[in-house]
Amino acid sequence: MAAQVCHAAGESSPGNLPSGTYAVILEASPEELQALEHKLQLAGCPHRSIRENDLPWNGELLAIGLRPALKKEVKRHLSSLPLLK
Repeated sequence: MAAQVCHAAGESSPGNLPSGTYAVILEASPEELQALEHKLQLAGCPHRSIRENDLPWNGELLAIGLRPALKKEVKRHLSSLPLLK
């Protein structure tokens, strides 16, 4: 999971982030990730979907990285998911 989170963060970051930029990791089932991906696509919210093509995942969506944005811009998309424990 940590590798997929790092992959999503790296793929979605434009680089040169200012200090005070935070990363948030949310817990989601495969079905919740699929629903979130669809929701983000419909809203035009910039994101990167990370799929693992190797066995045993065969293209399964494992993580989603969002470009850094203001909390108010992404909260409506993410508020239903809990923080990873």
